[in-house]
Amino acid sequence: QVELVESGGGLVQAGGSLRLSCAASGSVPSFHTMGWYRQVSGEERDMVAIVYSGGSANYADSVKGRFTISRENAENSVHLQMNTLNPEDTAVYYCNAYSATWGRYFWGQGIQVTVSS
Repeated sequence: QVELVESGGGLVQAGGSLRLSCAASGSVPSFHTMGWYRQVSGEERDMVAIVYSGGSANYADSVKGRFTISRENAENSVHLQMNTLNPEDTAVYYCNAYSATWGRYFWGQGIQVTVSS
């Protein structure tokens, strides 16, 4: 049983920063990718940033230059540093991890990020 637990969300004013963290617990495999997605109520869940086990990362165009993703392979954790936040970043953020060994994705329970104008 693998569980992903997110932390660090909350309410921040526009222009502020937040740091999200996600840690995996249980019988944790080696994750090929770890990342963050976000979802606004009534809309699809969109990729924000993902990082590969080798360290390379992809970002959504809307967050490039503002968000930085990092991971600690030994601890099976991933972080998202979010700077210069704006109200359009308001969403529920989900941690995601993919195990190539098991051929499946894992999701966290989601954490709310609210940016006030």
